[in-house]
Amino acid sequence: MKKILIINGHPDKESFCTALSKSYERGAKNTGATCKLIHLADLKFNPILHHGYRMRTDWEPDLMATFKEIEAADHLVFVYPVWWANLPALLKGFIDRVFLPGYAFESKSDSFYYKKLLKGKTARLIVTMDAPVWYFNRFAGKPGITAMKKGTLEFCGVKPVKVTSFGMMKVCDAKRRDKMLAEAERLGTVLK
Repeated sequence: MKKILIINGHPDKESFCTALSKSYERGAKNTGATCKLIHLADLKFNPILHHGYRMRTDWEPDLMATFKEIEAADHLVFVYPVWWANLPALLKGFIDRVFLPGYAFESKSDSFYYKKLLKGKTARLIVTMDAPVWYFNRFAGKPGITAMKKGTLEFCGVKPVKVTSFGMMKVCDAKRRDKMLAEAERLGTVLK
């Protein structure tokens, strides 16, 4: 049985990202998968990596518990909005504090390369944005997706990382949002 960890990176628990997270969870549970949904807005932690990698900042209990969930999961799902073409500050702070050397990756002595400590896991990004998806991908270069997919998850060994993007959020009606929720639930049933 697959273990799925869904991380809602939107700071507002009444957001559409929360609804997408719950829809994915419902779909995954219908397959018999074990699911855990974490709302970053519920966690108590300082999102600032005050000393960079120079000095370790101890994890708050919520970060320790969440990292244990990441370790135990087979499949990670991150749901978040794109703001200013990038990740929301809360999600970026979570990544900075949790995906650390010795936990998510490790330096190899006398080498430019790193050991990927999260190998064997797969991931899905479910991303919302106000821009049209084609515009964000082609003209903005999709930095908020590339940072998560390539710069974080694949760097740490998570592969493949699949992406579902929903655009034009500020102008979409209830019917279109219902289709997006149905798609998130369907993605949960295929666990990819």
